Amino acid sequence: MDWTEILVEVGADRIDEAAAIANMTVPYGIYIEDYSDLEQEVMEIAHVDLIDEDLLKQDRSKAKIHIYIDPEDNIGEAVQFLRERLNAAEIAHTIDQSNVQEDDWLNNWRKFFKPMPVGEKLLINPSWFTDTDPKGRLVINIDPGLAFGTGKHETTRLCMEALERYVKGGERVLDVGCGSGILGIAAVLLGADSAFGVDIDETAVRTANENAQVNHVSDKMTAIAGDLVDKVTEKYDIVVANIVADAIIALSASVTSFMTDDAVYIVSGIIDTRADDVKNAIKGHFEIVEENTYHGWYCFVLKKA
Repeated sequence: MDWTEILVEVGADRIDEAAAIANMTVPYGIYIEDYSDLEQEVMEIAHVDLIDEDLLKQDRSKAKIHIYIDPEDNIGEAVQFLRERLNAAEIAHTIDQSNVQEDDWLNNWRKFFKPMPVGEKLLINPSWFTDTDPKGRLVINIDPGLAFGTGKHETTRLCMEALERYVKGGERVLDVGCGSGILGIAAVLLGADSAFGVDIDETAVRTANENAQVNHVSDKMTAIAGDLVDKVTEKYDIVVANIVADAIIALSASVTSFMTDDAVYIVSGIIDTRADDVKNAIKGHFEIVEENTYHGWYCFVLKKA
């Protein structure tokens, strides 16, 4: 099946802002070519100073964002959205597109997904890296496949950092829109007693359960297919939802039914232009106990009002 690859090139100094915009076009993530800190990153990860000459020849002043569009999605809308948002942010760019086989892009992006520390305790490790030195961190071996959740996106990192602060041990965790399962797996590794994930995408659910097995937490973490909380019946000590602003707004009135009295609700996937919309929607239902932002994305930690 042919997918469409949209290739966006921007200055390396604007890559974080451009990537935040690009991530809004698809639910399953993107990958980035950025060679501006090539030597430093190779030394930190591989602890060697030998780098392929083809990589050394890459233009360090430019970075590329690869976005893959499902054949059933509207390619024209995605390209128009990118142009409008990049122009509004005054980010100089070029956009090209081409057809690519699904198997090809699934393998291509792996070249740019590398081990990555998150917060104080966690290390996200691509499942095909077998000799990574964790340096005392808890290792999450992850293969997102078509599911959103490599850990590279700002919102995923913000949620994982919040989980580090609020998982004390023994909690029951609900992950709404679980994607690859990375947040539920992180919660269990941090000490949660169990994690239950739900996602509307059956491919994501399958990937999440496979990742739970790879990380040896399938006895404590499981995922099922469902729309938001329609399959949820229990109460949880921590609820995390790394989705989009509109879905968080839709959840604001009903999610309290699945929270214990002292539960925390961690929400992200909120671009800066929608932060006030979310704040207005949760009034009367929640109080904000933490507000964190990174590269234009927000994460709120909430408690019942």
